[in-house]
Amino acid sequence: MSRVLLILLLAVALLSPPAPNKGAPRVAGSLLVTAHPLALDSDDPRRDRIGPFRFLGGWQLTSPHPDFGGISSLLVQPDGQFLALSDSGTLFGFSLNGRGGRQFVAPLPTTAAEKDLPSWTWDSEAQVVDPATGHHWVSFELIQRICRYAPGFARIESCMSWPAVKRWPDTGAGEAMVRLNDGRFLLFSEYGYGKDGGNDVLLFQQDPAEPKSVPPLRLSYRPPMGYRPTDAVVLDDTHLLVLNRRVTLHEGFTAVIALVTLPPLRAGAELVAQDLARFAPPVLSDNFEALALSTENGRRILWMASDDNHEFFQRSLLLKLEIPKSLTQ
Repeated sequence: MSRVLLILLLAVALLSPPAPNKGAPRVAGSLLVTAHPLALDSDDPRRDRIGPFRFLGGWQLTSPHPDFGGISSLLVQPDGQFLALSDSGTLFGFSLNGRGGRQFVAPLPTTAAEKDLPSWTWDSEAQVVDPATGHHWVSFELIQRICRYAPGFARIESCMSWPAVKRWPDTGAGEAMVRLNDGRFLLFSEYGYGKDGGNDVLLFQQDPAEPKSVPPLRLSYRPPMGYRPTDAVVLDDTHLLVLNRRVTLHEGFTAVIALVTLPPLRAGAELVAQDLARFAPPVLSDNFEALALSTENGRRILWMASDDNHEFFQRSLLLKLEIPKSLTQ
């Protein structure tokens, strides 16, 4: 009976139409987020290690605001505030202690011609920022485009739908995106595959939201067996951390954080995942889709958030992990 129930719940989460509130008009306003502390391992509450990472905290995030949830990407601001983006084009600004900046919810700016589209069509899955300029880039899955926004998300500056992206399934397109230290971009497909069976990755040598940029080069990503990429962050010039997701009838949602050592980036290059840490019961697990980096007193911190799909049986989780200095040495 429990197996049948799990099948039905997974079908609701992955195959059902968007929740009603995903199509409702979104209005900017204030946001109250409550963080409920959680142990890493329900069988061993004292556990503080997973793979090479030290567990510094875990929380379930809740809010009375109907738009809160569906977190698909995450950034940490210099003041410690989180800037989260939902999978329906909604921005959330919040912090764990209620301080550190304005707590808000706001829809992403849209073009005048598309302002009346239902919010679920703005299936935003990944975001990156240039700290030097404040510009943000967002990858949208269903409408298969990348948009650049002015600092503070004040307005859309440019958008582009690349033919290479349009070839991907519209529900498995640009799921993860990073901006490398040299200014180039990598865009990971969730369900687009190359001839070698790896997930398609596009390397943009110029601005991916600018129509005049040169077309991207096609690379390949080899995820952990049975998993697909959902987000990634840049550790240094030659290393990425990639978040990977899997859902099975036996375990439900599980995730793997993997290390990628970048090869020379040219057409056909293969990015290979090295498994670091697996999140599966009794360890905290859910539909993890977002990674972010920050620093605290010289320590590198990895943040990890889940997308609850606005479903009652899922949670918005936030995990805080310390990255060991030896990881890329």
